[in-house]
Amino acid sequence: MRLFVGLDLPGDTIRNLERLLAILRPKARISWTAPANLHITTKFIGEWPEERMDELKLALGGLAPRGKIPVRIRRLGFFPDAQSPRIFWCGVDAPALETLAKDTDSAAAALGIQSEARSFSPHLTLGRIKDRLDMRPLNEAIAALPSPEFGAFEARCFFLYRSQTLSTGSVYTKLAEFPFSS
Repeated sequence: MRLFVGLDLPGDTIRNLERLLAILRPKARISWTAPANLHITTKFIGEWPEERMDELKLALGGLAPRGKIPVRIRRLGFFPDAQSPRIFWCGVDAPALETLAKDTDSAAAALGIQSEARSFSPHLTLGRIKDRLDMRPLNEAIAALPSPEFGAFEARCFFLYRSQTLSTGSVYTKLAEFPFSS
């Protein structure tokens, strides 16, 4: 099974992002993320044997207790940069999320899962750019947006997700929920 760990988004934030995507989608022929698939990844696990699922859940459930994490969804950008875009993203401001990502990475590493080589950069992947294309219409639409703010919430838990690639696109299924202590 292909797995990752992350945060879910509340309905009002998803609705804000759906409105954003409705504006931007016609401006560029990129592979857009379905709003139902928007999430904040804290740890990509990759392939994991189903027979070791309880071991993984136990490790994730054993993370240090923490309070709710304030999260703001704001700003738009590109990885690696605007001149050679591969990923179109929405920013995530949540300073406490880095600690959760580090703790999750450490718990996974103890099970033999490779640690992250890159520094943690929380974001929502809005689309993937496979081909070189004229980004002016998209950039102009972004510049015309009334606000770079798309929602704020308090994360009260994180999830273990399964990722399945189907002919109709990716499907993410929550396998386990891990509440924060308060």
